[in-house]
Amino acid sequence: KMPASIPEADGRHRASAAFSLSFLSLVFSITAFSSSYWCEGTRKVAKPFCKGDSKGDLCIRFNSNGSQAVQYIWETGDDKFVEKRFHAGIWYSCEEMINEDGEKCRSFISLTPASDRGVLWLSIVAELLYVLLLLTGNILMSVEMCYYSSVIDGLKINAFSAVVTVLAGLLGMVAHMMYTTVFQMTVNLGPEDWRPHTWDYGWSYGLAWTSFACCMAAAVTTINKYTKTILEFKHKRKKLERSFRIQYKFPEH
Repeated sequence: KMPASIPEADGRHRASAAFSLSFLSLVFSITAFSSSYWCEGTRKVAKPFCKGDSKGDLCIRFNSNGSQAVQYIWETGDDKFVEKRFHAGIWYSCEEMINEDGEKCRSFISLTPASDRGVLWLSIVAELLYVLLLLTGNILMSVEMCYYSSVIDGLKINAFSAVVTVLAGLLGMVAHMMYTTVFQMTVNLGPEDWRPHTWDYGWSYGLAWTSFACCMAAAVTTINKYTKTILEFKHKRKKLERSFRIQYKFPEH
C-alpha cells in the first residue's frame, strides 16, 4: 500500500501547486488590468502664472514692476518649466496637478493615435480573454482536485485545463506586447499636451508579466502531472501483463 500512496500524494501535490500558480496568475492579471501604473514618468510643462496668494516655485510670480520680471524669466528660461508626474494604464492616464491636490485623468484610448487604436482594442480583448481563460483553468483545476470518482475523468479534466492554461498564457503574452507597442507609438505620436519627457514601465507592467510567468508555470506543472500519470499507468499495465505471463505461463510473444 505504501508505494501506491506515494505517487497519489505526489499527484495531489502537483495539482495543488498548479492550482496555486494559476490562482496567483489570475489575481495578478486582474490587478494589473484594472490599474493605471503600466507606465510611469514625468512631463515637462511651462509654469502657470500665480493666482491670488499662490506662492512657491511651481508658478511664475509678478513683482512690483509688473511684467518686467515675467519677461526676464521667459527670456532667460530661468525656472520656466516644471516636471509633473504621470502614470498610464490600458484604460486611462493620470497626471498630478500644479499647485493643487489630486490628479487629472484622461482616457488612454482617446490619447492613442487613430492608426493604433485598433491594436489597442485588440490588446484589451486579448487581456479579457486571458483573464477568462485563467478563470476557466482555475475552475477546472479545482474540480480535478475534488474529483475522485474516476481516474480517467480526472485525466481528461487535467488535459483540458492544461490546454486552456497554455492558450491563456499565449494570449496574455500577445496582449502585453501589443500594449507595449501602442504605448511607445503614443509617446511618439500622441497629443502634445500628454507626451512624456521621461518614462519607464511601472509596477502594473511587471505584475502583468509575473502573471504570465505564473500562468506558464501552472501549465507546465499540469502537463507534467498528466504525462507522469500516463507513464505510471503504462508501467502498472506492463507489471500486470508480466504477472499474468508468470501466473499462466503465457508465451512471450
